[in-house]
Amino acid sequence: MVTSIKGNDTSTFGGNIDVPQIITDAPAFSAYNSGTQAISAGTLTKIIVNTEDFDTNNCYDTSNYRFTPNVAGYYQINASVYYQGSNNGFIILSKNGTRSWRLDAMQSGYGANSGSALLYLNGSTDYVELYAYDGGGATIGAGDSSLLYFDGHLVRAV
Repeated sequence: MVTSIKGNDTSTFGGNIDVPQIITDAPAFSAYNSGTQAISAGTLTKIIVNTEDFDTNNCYDTSNYRFTPNVAGYYQINASVYYQGSNNGFIILSKNGTRSWRLDAMQSGYGANSGSALLYLNGSTDYVELYAYDGGGATIGAGDSSLLYFDGHLVRAV
């Protein structure tokens, strides 16, 4: 029997609550591009995300711009890329350099593409990277962590 108290409300739940694994040092990171980056026309380009806001388990590599978590589980990965002068641009999350998730697309002009995905990562060799594409060539980023960011955290360990 479990009793939950919130303010003046009390709820009682019968049965067992199974919490098989609680991870207090779960991997989480937030990184951004500290400048701008040119994207060549018609080329999928790995985004330079070289500055960390935080990296709880030292799983984000600021040299290779990739997240390789050390705990197996499901991860919420988020990204936003600010385009300056886009022509049909979009961003891609790539797992292990092959499998990809297209997050968002921009027809033309200035603005941010953003999105997220829930991914399983094995906690040892799986990694995630961020790529950008633009049909006509564009500049991305602006040296501002609110305009180009890449972040993620463990949702559920396995």
